[in-house]
Amino acid sequence: MVQVLVVRPGATDFDEQGRIKGTLDIPLSEAGQSQVGRLVGELKLQAIDHIYASPCRCAQQTAKLLAADHRVKVKTLDELQNLDHGLWHGKLIDEVRVGQPKVFRQLQDHPETVCPPQGEPVGAALERAREAVSRLLRKHRSGTVAIVAPEPLASFVRVALGDAELGDLWKAECEGGGWHLIDVRPAVVAVAG
Repeated sequence: MVQVLVVRPGATDFDEQGRIKGTLDIPLSEAGQSQVGRLVGELKLQAIDHIYASPCRCAQQTAKLLAADHRVKVKTLDELQNLDHGLWHGKLIDEVRVGQPKVFRQLQDHPETVCPPQGEPVGAALERAREAVSRLLRKHRSGTVAIVAPEPLASFVRVALGDAELGDLWKAECEGGGWHLIDVRPAVVAVAG
């Protein structure tokens, strides 16, 4: 059996401000560094055989600290790049809520149908995450695989593993420094294989 550890990087200044970071390459904030320190401590006794990370700076910083503690190398996967929010990058979530209330609500209720202006369709990013997870499950049939990805991509990975449903991506956007350990059922591995 394989376990997948989905790790959200520590917070960035944008997360703390309620801003949309998407594919922006932002480092961990001071609070985010503290979150990662706590996270590494929580996972100290958890076996981790492989670590894959999003190419963004906060995910790389988080993955490297986790990898150093577990003596494994970080492999960067471009497919784990976060959702491209297009013209929403850098905006306050409240700006989108007030300026585009219908789209804001649609992203809460049916996120897979939304495409941020000049960005990537949520459904396409979800499919990209599914393909990445499927490839990793074909490659690793046992042990623990950590995937370090920012929100909303971390949520997409959990959906691909059958551990979550697409929920309120606005809420998830600003969550940092957490983790979920998922026992992957053989049926999921068989489907991915």
